[in-house]
Amino acid sequence: METLGLSDSTPRTEGRLKSLFWPSIQTGSDVDYLGAQGYWVCTVAAVLSFIVSALMGSVILGLFTLLFYYLGGVGVRERSRYAATVILILFVADLFVSGLSVIRVFVGALLLSNFRATWIASHWKPDAEEASLPPRLGETWSDKFVDKLPQWLWPKIRIPYYIFSACLLLLTAIGLVMTILRRTG
Repeated sequence: METLGLSDSTPRTEGRLKSLFWPSIQTGSDVDYLGAQGYWVCTVAAVLSFIVSALMGSVILGLFTLLFYYLGGVGVRERSRYAATVILILFVADLFVSGLSVIRVFVGALLLSNFRATWIASHWKPDAEEASLPPRLGETWSDKFVDKLPQWLWPKIRIPYYIFSACLLLLTAIGLVMTILRRTG
């Protein structure tokens, strides 16, 4: 595989911290890496949100949140600007309702960076050989989970995700307004 240029370890043009918090794209491998990184960030946010909701006794709300963030992560992996945008908006709205903490600020910074990376990657136009996207591998479970599953799933759930996320954002906006009215009145 190495002689064909199909190595699963694609070289990154920047370090891990810089790619997490202020990514840039110089090659097709950067586009692919940032998509996979965004997918993992959204998956971790989904699991953490579910755990917190379940511990607070809201398992059903936790399941909706898990679906929202995970399926949004699938969209981010496929360079959907809409998915990255609604994930950031819902998280910021939740910050206003739930309050700040160190972990929430850290996750918010990651989601903001994720939004920026997805926006940049969605405009990527490969016109040179080094700009072409690397092939998505499916040899290991991790490859199948990060590379193959989003590619297969996003075309099937894209429209239902748009509807689901719009409804969730509407409910969040209503809850936010009610919270503000309770605090002021």
